[in-house]
Amino acid sequence: MGDVDAELTVLVREHAPRVLALLAGRFGDLDLADDAVGDALEEATNRWPTDGVPTVPAAWLNRVARRKAIDRLRRADSAKRRTIAAAPELNADPNDSATPLDDMIDSDAFFTRNQLTSDRSSSPDDDPALDERLAGDQLRLIFLCCHPALNRDAQVALTLRLIGGLTTEEIAAAYLIPTPTLAQRISRAKAKIRDAGIPLAMPDELTDRLDSVLTALYLVFNEGYLGRGDAEAPMRVDLCEEALRLTATLAMLLPDEAEVHGLMALELYHHARRDTRFDAGAQLVLLADQDRARWDHQAISAGNTELHRAMALRQPGRFQLQALVASHHTTA
Repeated sequence: MGDVDAELTVLVREHAPRVLALLAGRFGDLDLADDAVGDALEEATNRWPTDGVPTVPAAWLNRVARRKAIDRLRRADSAKRRTIAAAPELNADPNDSATPLDDMIDSDAFFTRNQLTSDRSSSPDDDPALDERLAGDQLRLIFLCCHPALNRDAQVALTLRLIGGLTTEEIAAAYLIPTPTLAQRISRAKAKIRDAGIPLAMPDELTDRLDSVLTALYLVFNEGYLGRGDAEAPMRVDLCEEALRLTATLAMLLPDEAEVHGLMALELYHHARRDTRFDAGAQLVLLADQDRARWDHQAISAGNTELHRAMALRQPGRFQLQALVASHHTTA
């Protein structure tokens, strides 16, 4: 059971956001993709303890979630047809027999690749074309979560929920707010995206939206870093690590954006001091009094690499400047 629980955690944290991005890009419907992935995760929770973990969990999730999405579309299409049959006057064009579903379930080589439709196939990441498509869908979803039409709280909540793979309960606990409040915040944000017809697309001016994305990621990191936890765990290390993982994903997707690497370096420098920031009584320890021997020197080295990479791109920005200051403290 322990192995199954661990695999389910990986499925939720790592694979679900990637599959959600794929389905959102394929169907052009964020709500549909989110609901379908949720249905598939529920099926995994119910089936895996007895049936065992599939050979390739990511491929299983993609196949089942896609089937769940199509089932939802078919039910909606069937309901629409019954309504039109009962009240033809509600149909604007009675002669139009085409439905969005016809396009959604049309043959698509991308979704019929063996590595996506068979549990015993190779990993999806082994296909360069698929990997490129996945990267594009992930990037578009990240920028959608941080659309300027959404307020900052909604941007952070959506980023953690859809990109980070955190549950609504986990996000609410991290921000010390009731779960229903957080659920409403996410629902309102998704409704705003749907009602405003905000597309799942890259902005025309990448740099304008990128700052919002980086700010949202840094807010996630700071929420764990600034010591709002309880006396036993004043720092939310898991939330900091989630921000680091999301920032690393963005750095992989946008390798030529200096500020992304600058933020990565800044987070690494701060995170390197995580074990020395609070004493046994959960009291904050000033930088000058921290035990430098206990700092994570591997994280510092990684931060130096990211900062050098950022500065080599010659695109100065606020996160790089903060990282440069942090580097002097951590390497002193």
